[in-house]
Amino acid sequence: MPVRWRCDGRVDELIPAPFPQPVTLQAADFAGRIGFLASSTEAACAARARLVARYGDAPPETAVAIVALGGDGCMLETQHRLLGRNIPVYGMNCGSVGFLMNDYREDLLPERLADAQAAMLHPLRMRAVSADGTAQEALAINEVSLLRETRQAAKIRILIDGKERLRELICDGVLVSTPAGSTAYNLSAHGPIVPLGANLLPLTPISAFRPRRWRGALLPADAEVVFEILEGDKRPVAAVADYTEVREVRRVEVREDRGVSLTLLFDPDHGLSERIIAEQFTV
Repeated sequence: MPVRWRCDGRVDELIPAPFPQPVTLQAADFAGRIGFLASSTEAACAARARLVARYGDAPPETAVAIVALGGDGCMLETQHRLLGRNIPVYGMNCGSVGFLMNDYREDLLPERLADAQAAMLHPLRMRAVSADGTAQEALAINEVSLLRETRQAAKIRILIDGKERLRELICDGVLVSTPAGSTAYNLSAHGPIVPLGANLLPLTPISAFRPRRWRGALLPADAEVVFEILEGDKRPVAAVADYTEVREVRRVEVREDRGVSLTLLFDPDHGLSERIIAEQFTV
């Protein structure tokens, strides 16, 4: 059954089989093979209508690229919906925050796609065990965060690769970020920005009370991070992988999933690596 993108960013059906991505593409290769997905805002939906009228709208079975119209939230939703498919995504900013997006321009779109630079990302895989013993897994492109659910501060034990590193962190929460997500919530929590290719994952506390001087850590990309919730009945904690939330967790395991790859496309004069470096000098 053919899949048609809807204006609210949803699809009627996901196709599980990955589409084989060509090594190199010319502008002519994109003719009639671009799919468009938009956020629910009026501006993004209007932009999608104009672009579809001009370039057509390919379903995922035949698309060689997907153009996401909106902000960074739209890009995250698009990537999550395309998990398991090898389709690169090119974002154009029609939203409020566009760190992962390119400038919006309607002209010469096939040429822009052909000239774009690809950034390969690997998400984090979260396994969260709730108080009733049920386990739920989710992928995070930006970060996995643990947050207190009530006025009570969270108490969290942290293990890295099976070794206890913090016996008790008293805090509002804690997060593990991907390099691409290090400029998002991680940066707001005063975590370090990590360049792509550094093979590091930031581990950042959120409003830590004890230990007062601990500011987080940079971990190897292949590290397994385990959070154990202390006094969970009194101090309930929720775990969030991007926008998938699991409440009243007791144990959360996080590691990078190298078996899943995501491809983002950027204009050559402003690639993702350049943006991440430039963000560190923003004053």
